[in-house]
Amino acid sequence: MPTIALVDDDRNILTSVSIALEAEGYRINTYTDGASALDGFKTAPPDLAILDIKMPRMDGMETLRRLRQKSDLPVIFLTSKDEEIDELFGLKMGADDFIRKPFSQRLLVERVKAVLRRSSPKDGVVAKEADSKVLERGLLRMDPERHTCTWKNEPVTLTVTEFLILQALASRPGVVKSRNALMDAAYDDQVYVDDRTIDSHIKRLRKKFKASDTEFDMIETLYGVGYRFKEV
Repeated sequence: MPTIALVDDDRNILTSVSIALEAEGYRINTYTDGASALDGFKTAPPDLAILDIKMPRMDGMETLRRLRQKSDLPVIFLTSKDEEIDELFGLKMGADDFIRKPFSQRLLVERVKAVLRRSSPKDGVVAKEADSKVLERGLLRMDPERHTCTWKNEPVTLTVTEFLILQALASRPGVVKSRNALMDAAYDDQVYVDDRTIDSHIKRLRKKFKASDTEFDMIETLYGVGYRFKEV
């Protein structure tokens, strides 16, 4: 099974995430800062790294910058920040995704699986099976196996939560999804979120698609009810 490097100065997160990933059969190497992680990677190179952004000695951004000088190792960031500039900066540097604290263990496990699948070579059979799960709605194309999304054939980079929310909406165009239904699609019982969190995710989704297409208007708001994806 793949080896995952978990880098965080919070011992509780190291323990809880290690337990969740080991239960899926992964081998886990833990580090409490970026400097020790980079040293450890030399002798025990992982298949994927999960990095906290805010750490002593060397933070996650600097760790990723140094890592990218000689490696394309898949990286998922853990962050307690909610500033989009940090997300965009990290993605430009080569991070695969951001997961904000507090986070669902199940979502993290699924994101790890998705990143590892995307980074692994695929033969024709696997690719064919993956294609059967692709969701296409007009100009939108979503591939859950590879965690990729395109609009008008242009890639749109989504976090795992944004991807799950959009997938829930696009899977049934024209059907209104309440905020509670979207919370159920994107989170599990381990994480509490309120209505405003879903609204924030929808706002970011629209912003990302409008950056690609200023006329994007496929996500409709029904005030007091919820959201829906336009029928194509």
